Amino acid sequence: MHNFLEFEKPIATLEGKIEELRHLSESGDVNIADEVAKLQSKLERLLRQTYAKLTAWQKTQVARHPDRPHTLDYVQALIEDFTPLAGDRAFAEDRAIVGGIGRFRGLSAVIIGHEKGTDTESRLRHNFGMARPEGYRKAQRLMRLADRFGLPVITLIDTAGAYPGVDAEERGQAEAIARSIEVCLDVRVPLVSVVIGEGGSGGAVALATADRVMMLEHAVYSVISPEGCASILWRDGEPVEDAAEALKLTAQDLHALGVIDRVIAEPLGGAHRDSDGAIAAAGEALEEALESMAETDGGVLRKQRREKYLEMGKKGLG
Repeated sequence: MHNFLEFEKPIATLEGKIEELRHLSESGDVNIADEVAKLQSKLERLLRQTYAKLTAWQKTQVARHPDRPHTLDYVQALIEDFTPLAGDRAFAEDRAIVGGIGRFRGLSAVIIGHEKGTDTESRLRHNFGMARPEGYRKAQRLMRLADRFGLPVITLIDTAGAYPGVDAEERGQAEAIARSIEVCLDVRVPLVSVVIGEGGSGGAVALATADRVMMLEHAVYSVISPEGCASILWRDGEPVEDAAEALKLTAQDLHALGVIDRVIAEPLGGAHRDSDGAIAAAGEALEEALESMAETDGGVLRKQRREKYLEMGKKGLG
C-alpha cells in the first residue's frame, strides 16, 4: 500500500477501486478483467498527467517521500562485495553518512552517501541523514583513500542538510563541510554524484562537488529548505509553495541553469512507486558517467573539476 501525498488523492481513489475489483474477482466467479484493465489504463494516464505538471513544492514532497529508495537500497542493488568503513579516526562514527569499498559493475570504487533510514528506529540511528562533523570527516577520509588507490568515487545525496545541533557546531561543522568540499576538488580520481532525494545546503554540497552531478527527475537540490526560506523572507512558514518556486530547486531548473549535468528519468509516478526501476536508471547513468572519464588523466580531471566550479561562481557573480 502506497503512502499517498496530498496531490495524489485522485490517484489513491482510483487505485482503491482497482484493488476492490481485484478482490471481488478473486473471491468469486465474477470476471472483471476488462474493467480492471480499463481502470489501469486510466490510472496510468492520470499518473502521467499528474507527474508531468508537478509544482516545485510538489516535487519537494515527492523527493522526501518515505518510500523512495535510500542510499543503502542503491548500495544493495548496485554494489557487489560492499565493505562498509566506519569512523573519522578522530572522534566517532557518524551513521548519517555511510561509506565503503565495493565493485560497481566490475569496477572497484568507493561509495559514500547520506542515509535517512526507513522506519523510526533506523531514522533515529541514522539521525535522519543529517551528518555531524565526524560524518564529513569520514567522507574526507574515504575520498583520500580512493585517491591513494586510484578508485573512482560515487556519492549519493539525500539529506535535509547538515545537523544544526550545538554539539555539531562545537566540533566544527562549518570547517568539516568546507574541508570536505576542498577534498572533493583535490582528488585525482573520477567523482560522480547523484541526488537521489533531497539535496540540502552545505550538507549536500560537501559530497556533491563532483565531476558529474546528476539528479533523479523528482529530486530537489537547494541552498535552504522551502520552509526555512519562507520563514526567513516572510517571517512565516506558510508561503512554502512560493519559496519552492523562487529557489529553483527542481532537477529541471538546475539543469537549465547549468548547476547539474544530467536529469535521470524516474519510473512513472516517481521512484517511490518503482524502486528497482529508479535504481536501475541511476546505475546506467553512473556507468555512463564513469566510462566517460575512465581514460582521463587524474591531473586533468582535477583541473577540469576546479574550473567547472570557478566558472559557476563567476556566473553567479555576473
